Amino acid sequence: MARSPTTPPRPPCRLYLLTPPQIADLEAFAADLEAALDAGEVAALQIRLKPAPDEAIRAAVRRLAPIAQARGVAVILNDRPDLARELGCDGVHVGQGDASLAEARRTLGPDAMIGVTCHGSYHLAMEAAEGGADYVAFGAFFPTTTKDAVQRVEPELLNAWQAAMEIPCVAIGGITADNARVLAEAGADFVAVSAGVWAHPGGPAAGVAALNRALAG
Repeated sequence: MARSPTTPPRPPCRLYLLTPPQIADLEAFAADLEAALDAGEVAALQIRLKPAPDEAIRAAVRRLAPIAQARGVAVILNDRPDLARELGCDGVHVGQGDASLAEARRTLGPDAMIGVTCHGSYHLAMEAAEGGADYVAFGAFFPTTTKDAVQRVEPELLNAWQAAMEIPCVAIGGITADNARVLAEAGADFVAVSAGVWAHPGGPAAGVAALNRALAG
């Protein structure tokens, strides 16, 4: 949906937390997740395990989702609308090579939260918004080892999206407490962070607290 002159200002940028792509010890990670979510405000948790067999994904969601949902944190599953529905997730995030937005909406229904990876393409984001996405994700903005970045994106894209569209945008890719504020000021509604929390030298709780401080300005 496009913005209008009467559209109210957007709320402050919030943290969107991603799991690491592999979780070696689920119980230890669950404890880290509890500490991280108790350390500061987190809007959503995306469970993103690639590659992983279905049973490993099921086990992770069943263990981690209750921790997040008990704290009011939305649980988004990466790639798999079918498993998101089966496991009671709040929504799904799909990439350009994953299940389509239309397929995800058919599977999960009108109330689910569905996000779409749009890399650095305003055009793809417009198509996703017109197709009923709840948010679009742009990136990577900074070098990242968490996933293979198709391209590097400049913060000006967030500003352009913010000026024109109401659909929230998520910035992703190499985001830490040191650079998150730049993206918030450029127009990100959420910053998606993985290693900036889980690999934080002070531990995951310190990572969340530092990002909250950065986003608060």
